[in-house]
Amino acid sequence: MDLFEYQGKQFFASYDIPVSPGEAVSAVDDAVAAAERIGYPVVVKAQVQVGGRGKAGGIKLADDAASVREHATNILGMDIKGHTVEILWIERASDIAEEYYASFTLDRAAKKHLGMLSAQGGVEIEAVAETDPDAIAKIHVDPVDGLTPEACREWVLAANLNPDVTDGAVDILCKLYRAYTEGDADLVEINPLIVKPDGAVHALDAKVTLDANALFRHPDYEQYDATQVRDEREEAAHEKGLQYVGLDGSVGIIANGAGLAMSTVDVVSQVGGSPANFLDIGGGANADVMAGALEVINNDDKVRSIFINIFGGITRGEEVANGIVQALGRVDISSPIVIRLDGTNADEGRAILAEHASEKLLSEPTMLDAARRAVALAAEGA
Repeated sequence: MDLFEYQGKQFFASYDIPVSPGEAVSAVDDAVAAAERIGYPVVVKAQVQVGGRGKAGGIKLADDAASVREHATNILGMDIKGHTVEILWIERASDIAEEYYASFTLDRAAKKHLGMLSAQGGVEIEAVAETDPDAIAKIHVDPVDGLTPEACREWVLAANLNPDVTDGAVDILCKLYRAYTEGDADLVEINPLIVKPDGAVHALDAKVTLDANALFRHPDYEQYDATQVRDEREEAAHEKGLQYVGLDGSVGIIANGAGLAMSTVDVVSQVGGSPANFLDIGGGANADVMAGALEVINNDDKVRSIFINIFGGITRGEEVANGIVQALGRVDISSPIVIRLDGTNADEGRAILAEHASEKLLSEPTMLDAARRAVALAAEGA
């Protein structure tokens, strides 16, 4: 789950990371009222889950109520890289002496957490990595050992931050690591991490991605889930408990398992097709799950064929086949379906599917063959 900036700052604040006081609003009058409560000067900030807000005119400084009203009026409804601004964050302005960058994420190859710290903050870290990679100090943290204050101090020194703020930087970075691990985050990023004229270290921005699979440990994360930006297809899939990402192609994809779904997206592209989605139905493929998946894909008017790619492990092939057949009896499918079924009891499952084969329901023995057939059918239906 990608959080808006204001949510990220609320998340940080719960771990005692210093952030600027502010209020989230969705109307111009509320923006003015919030600014009056917070105290001038304030910053009016567009809340969208994309970078480049400042360059697009989505971040403005205001010294009085008239300025807040003007900026709020201009920014609400603004389109920033395809994202419409519906929420503003009204924040007390901060004096800035220095700007840094800090983040934690997972380095899957190293099987450790990765911290990145740079004295060059306030710009895209990708640009820093490309032009001056030595400006980024990295630290790998073993999840078992965690980040010790001693290791954090060495990391700060390696980043060549202002020596006068070493203690403050160590303190906030240890808290950031705790937010990352205890909060079950995939990414926590502060850019910029600022130093105020008085030497205080402070999070001026917040980029946070939380692991949706950890919701059961964090009931309060429901508030974040409720504000996730999804298109109609993604919202429908979410309501059915399906892992779905909408794409722009013509071949609808259903697979059981995230890895298989990603591989299916890749193989469709490799044989010249364009995937319409990523849809992972998980370990089960019963009639209810399959019907829900087919409904979501069937409601995408760009889909011209559907590729169901199932590898049976614990779920047996005949159960999958029966689920597909029953689902087809409940959903009026407009596009032809190509099925690749393999794994446990695959022969029994294929036999069931063969009994219901038609020009709208086809089976192929391999993933590559099925992908080619689905892509060809999509081209015919275009």
